[in-house]
Amino acid sequence: MDIFSIDENQTVYNTEMQAQRRSDLAKRSRYYQPLLDTSLLEPGIPDYNLLNLSYIIVIMTFDYFGYGKYLYTFEPRCLEVPECPLEDGATRIFLNTEGKDDTGVSEELIDFLNYIKNSTDETAAASGSERIHRIHNRVCKVRTSEKVGVRYMQAWEEKYYERQENLKEGLQKGRKLQLSEQVQKKLAKNKTPEEIADALEESVETIQKMIQEISKEAE
Repeated sequence: MDIFSIDENQTVYNTEMQAQRRSDLAKRSRYYQPLLDTSLLEPGIPDYNLLNLSYIIVIMTFDYFGYGKYLYTFEPRCLEVPECPLEDGATRIFLNTEGKDDTGVSEELIDFLNYIKNSTDETAAASGSERIHRIHNRVCKVRTSEKVGVRYMQAWEEKYYERQENLKEGLQKGRKLQLSEQVQKKLAKNKTPEEIADALEESVETIQKMIQEISKEAE
């Protein structure tokens, strides 16, 4: 959790920056919800109505959902009756610095997301928002401080993601090698690309591409 805050109405906000595109972002936001909720009730208190309203806010430097929105808001609703909200007090918000559609979004929020993308003197000065000016002043102080270091991800998490990427790459290479061997065996039996694709449960395009690569390697 990058930022945990509570306003004067006791509404709780957990805000996280996400600069690297990851496929698990939606479930990551789900993971933060119980962590947030368990911290809001004293042990042994069974009255769940005491749970605060809460917002999980993820600020992304990419459009995770692909609809061009600056703001994506999710609240649980009934699938059978869409106009029936669950009203459990939990809201998840994704802010997108690469938004294009400003419908229903304030100019200040757009200025803020532009500032997240380009945290420069020029971007801050171009905004008419006093809040953004204050944020920029604070950012400048942090940048010039000898005592304060800015880190966006803990070292263990960086190493974890690096290992995951290496593992993913290794699995892909291994699968490609295995597929190549299977295709070569089928070709030796004079199977057509269509027959090979059907036998290996792959698309004809994938098999044709693999055959081309095998032919180039044999030259």
